[in-house]
Amino acid sequence: ISGDADIDGTTNLDVVDIDGAVDMASTLQVDGAITSSAGATITVSDNSDNLTLTCTDADGSAGPNLRMYRNSSSPDDGNDLGVIDFEGRNDNSQDVVYAQIKSLIVDQTDGTEDGKLEFYHMFSGSLAPSLQLTNAGVVINESSNDIDFRVESNGNTHMLFVDGGDNHVNIGTSSDLGGVLNVSGQTFISTADNSNTLTLIS
Repeated sequence: ISGDADIDGTTNLDVVDIDGAVDMASTLQVDGAITSSAGATITVSDNSDNLTLTCTDADGSAGPNLRMYRNSSSPDDGNDLGVIDFEGRNDNSQDVVYAQIKSLIVDQTDGTEDGKLEFYHMFSGSLAPSLQLTNAGVVINESSNDIDFRVESNGNTHMLFVDGGDNHVNIGTSSDLGGVLNVSGQTFISTADNSNTLTLIS
């Protein structure tokens, strides 16, 4: 066919080789796998979901599953495994990654593999590592920014509070009471054998 083809009914084709663009006004039903050799973009004009993964299996195993697989023939320590960008625009019509989730290989040695998961957020114009999960531990605010860390309890908004700018740790208060460690109220901490008692008084 050298011109346009308008098909109103069902067409059963064993092999279709299309060199140009395909514009479909209705639903595309694919019973087999979809393989793409280039990137794909899914665009919607409203706030509906761009992509939905559905699993109808009724067993107790996990599903649906999203797999991000870097199939490298020469994996090495420090390789990025995958990145999820949360991107938008600024007031200068520039694209900006406002938050990011990244996974890396720390050690690719068979039997002693280690990985790292990093969470970034935009802080004063630069992506800052907010949270890092590594084989060495859990790190918050790796880049030493003026960012506070706060944990709420049921009745206290500052049950645990680390002041990133003033370099002090508080329990039960947001106020600097004069020390590196500040505890609101009176707390008694004793050793396991109860031989010594440390009294902290605000």
